[in-house]
Amino acid sequence: MRLPLFDGHCDTPWEMARTGCGLKSNSLHMDLERSWKFSPYAQMFAIWAPPEACEDGDRFTPILNNLLAELDKNSEKIILCKSAMQARSAFRSGKTAAFIALEGAHIIYCRPDLLEIAYSRGVRSLNITWNNANTLSGSHCQEPERGLSHLGRQFVRLCNRLGILVDVSHLSEPGFWDVAETTSSPIIASHSNSRGVFDHTRNLSDDQFRAIIQLGGVAGINLCPDFIGAKPDLDSLIEHILHFLDLGGEKNISIGTDFDGIDMPVKGIGGIDDLDRLYDKMLSCGIDEKTAEDIFFNNLMRVVNQVCTI
Repeated sequence: MRLPLFDGHCDTPWEMARTGCGLKSNSLHMDLERSWKFSPYAQMFAIWAPPEACEDGDRFTPILNNLLAELDKNSEKIILCKSAMQARSAFRSGKTAAFIALEGAHIIYCRPDLLEIAYSRGVRSLNITWNNANTLSGSHCQEPERGLSHLGRQFVRLCNRLGILVDVSHLSEPGFWDVAETTSSPIIASHSNSRGVFDHTRNLSDDQFRAIIQLGGVAGINLCPDFIGAKPDLDSLIEHILHFLDLGGEKNISIGTDFDGIDMPVKGIGGIDDLDRLYDKMLSCGIDEKTAEDIFFNNLMRVVNQVCTI
């Protein structure tokens, strides 16, 4: 049986641009040849570049252009989608649905006009910050006490109006609460685990996760060992899922692998072709099949269906 999968975060576009490898087959954490186990399959591709590199000129356009060229080159397997309706059409055709995200507004210089241009080119999700603070907000590790600026709130409202997912992974905690207060749409934490299980600033507190539930959003389980625990294996990763479930998050947990944005995923998963091991581990730990499929696919698809309508 092929499993459904909607992975809410990978950094493969940066690695493809940096190394010159392709999307069909490579030595990274994910490629199309190794994704055959999953159907329907949607992938959120993050456009990211180091903040210091962006100081020297536009990094968004060449990385995006390279990703779009790879999608065109592999159009028999994958297609750019700008809405949930387009994704459903891709699934019916047996293709992967590719969505595009921005990881950190620094890559578009925190300019609303550039966000609108990014939207016109297919971007449907925005991390307000990466590890660095910017003019919109502090991040989890730089100026963590600073919340959204006036411009940051404008960005949230612009995302709501356009139909762009607001992604709070990496955001400062005050910034998170400012987003929750400002947004009129569900929010996502595309690749963030539970701070109640492992105390790391990149993870979500119980109150933050409850707020995501209240807003109808999702938190994506991250495979980065640094955010999992002292023993970063699948058993420890499952504890994050079980804790979110204990908080009532059956419809609010998703997958956000962080493939190609981390050096090595959790022990037991080397890349996308091993991701079914997480699904099997969920079942063996007593999570029922319906809930497991919701986590792997349906929950994030529901949010995209609500936010990304055109």
